[in-house]
Amino acid sequence: MQWRKATEAAAAIAGRWTAEGGPGGAILLFDGSDIRAEACGGLASLELALPFTAETAVRYASISKHFCAALVVRLASEGRLSLDDALGTHLPQLAPAQAGVTIARALDMTGGLPDALETMWLLGVPWSASIDRASLLSFAASVDALNFPSGSEVSYSNTGYRLVEAALSGLGIPYGETLHARFFRPMGLSIRLPEDESEPVPALAAGYYRTPAGWRRGRYGLQFSPSGGLAGSATDLVAWLQALMTRRVPVEDLLAPLGARRHLTDGRVTGYGLGLARSPLDGEIAIGHGGALPGYRTQFLLLPAHGVGVAVLSNREDTDAHGIALTVLAALTGAPAPESASGILPQGLFVAEDGPFWIEHQAGELTFLGATETLIRAEDGSAVSRSANLPMSLRYAGDAIEGEIGHVAHRFRPVPPDAEVSADLVGTWVCPARNGRFDITPGGFLAFGTGPLHTTLPLTALGDRSVLAEHTEGPRRQRACLALEGNDTLRVFTNRSRVLRFRRA
Repeated sequence: MQWRKATEAAAAIAGRWTAEGGPGGAILLFDGSDIRAEACGGLASLELALPFTAETAVRYASISKHFCAALVVRLASEGRLSLDDALGTHLPQLAPAQAGVTIARALDMTGGLPDALETMWLLGVPWSASIDRASLLSFAASVDALNFPSGSEVSYSNTGYRLVEAALSGLGIPYGETLHARFFRPMGLSIRLPEDESEPVPALAAGYYRTPAGWRRGRYGLQFSPSGGLAGSATDLVAWLQALMTRRVPVEDLLAPLGARRHLTDGRVTGYGLGLARSPLDGEIAIGHGGALPGYRTQFLLLPAHGVGVAVLSNREDTDAHGIALTVLAALTGAPAPESASGILPQGLFVAEDGPFWIEHQAGELTFLGATETLIRAEDGSAVSRSANLPMSLRYAGDAIEGEIGHVAHRFRPVPPDAEVSADLVGTWVCPARNGRFDITPGGFLAFGTGPLHTTLPLTALGDRSVLAEHTEGPRRQRACLALEGNDTLRVFTNRSRVLRFRRA
C-alpha cells in the first residue's frame, strides 16, 4: 500500500476546500486497526467559521442503508424474520403489488418499489415539504404498482428501506433504538438517527449548495429513515468499518453477507448487495456506498482483500465523493484511476426505440430518466457507469446508442431536432387516486400546483407524443417524462417512479 502517495492525493483535495474558504469535508484513509491518514479542509459552518474536522458530524445519507441491512441480517440469523419474507407478511396494509416483494429485494434495489419521494414530486409535492412519518407510510403503502417486475432489473429506490423499518416496528423492534443498543453503544459510537432535520445533532455540519448569489443551506422535509437518516462523524464511520473488516464483535459476521453479489430472477448477478455496492477499481474488488442529501455528499470504499479503506464525508453539494474515494484508493494501490468515457458516446438527447425511455449525454455524465451517473471507459471500449446503483454498459453503433441500463437492453436514437410538442397532449390531466392534476397548454407548457405553488414549466419534445418537463428545487435538477398511451392516458415517470398514470379530464 502506497500510503504516502494516497495521503498526498487526499491532502491536495482537502487543501482546495480550505483555499476556497467555503464548505469542505474530511477524507480518512484507514486499515483494520488505525487511521493511517486524515485530510480535512473547508468549513463545517460558514456562519460560525468553524473548521471541518474528522470529528465533525454530517448526515450520512444513503451510507445509512448498509446499517439497516446489517441489522436485518442479524435479526434473520436469530430467526426473528427471513430475508425471503414478503413485505406483506409484516405489513398487511401494503397494496398487493408491493406486498409480494421480499425483504431481500427491497434492500438490494431489484424490488421495483416506486420511490415515495420521487412519486410525490411527480404529483407536485416539493422535496422540502414537511410530511409526518405516518402520512408518508400511508402514501407509500397505497401505491398498487411496481416500476418493473420484482427481480428483473436494478433501479435505485429508498422506499424499500422505509418499508423494512415499518416491518421491524410491527415486530416490536424500534429501528433507531435497536441500532443503538446492538451496535453503537457497545462500540462507543456517537452515530444517531434523528427524527428529522429540525432535531439538533451535536457537532453537525450544515449542508450547503452553491448558487449564483453564493452558498445556501440545503433543506430536506421528510422524516429520516434507514434509507439515509443516520448522522455521525468520519471517525465514527471509520470505527464501524474497521470492525466490519476485522470481524470484531458485535459485527463479526456481517460484511460478507452485506457485500455478497445478488442475482436477478433469471440468474444474472448484480453489483449491488444488501446496502453495499461494488465500484470499479482495476484489479481490485472495492465495495462500499455513497450518499447524497441536499448539501451533503458521502462515500466509503473498502478493499476487503487488503483490509484497507477510505471514507469521504462532505458538507457541499458539488463534491464528487465517489470520484474522490476512487482517486485516493487508486493512489493507495497503484491501480490506474478510472478513465473518463466522455469521448465514447455522442452528446445530446436520445430516446429509446422501444418506448418513451430517454437518455442525455453531456461530457461523460449520462442521465437516464432523470438519474445521472458518471461514465468510465471499460476494457472492451464501452462506456460503463461507476455505480452499481444504476449499472450501465453502452456503446455507439452507427446512428444509435445501445446496451444495457439496469441490466435491461435498450437502443436509443437522437431526438429529432425539429421535434415538437404534440397537440394530442394539450388538455387537463387528472389522477383521482392521488388528487393529482395539471394542464398542458398550447405552445408546450405544463402548469400545475395551486396558490403560491402554482408553476408553469416549458416542455421539451422527445418525439412520438412524449415530452420532458424540467424543474429545479434547491440544488436538484428534476426531469420527468410525460408519454401519451392511447388517446386518454398520460404516463408520468422518472427512473425511480414509473407508476403514475393520469387520464384526460
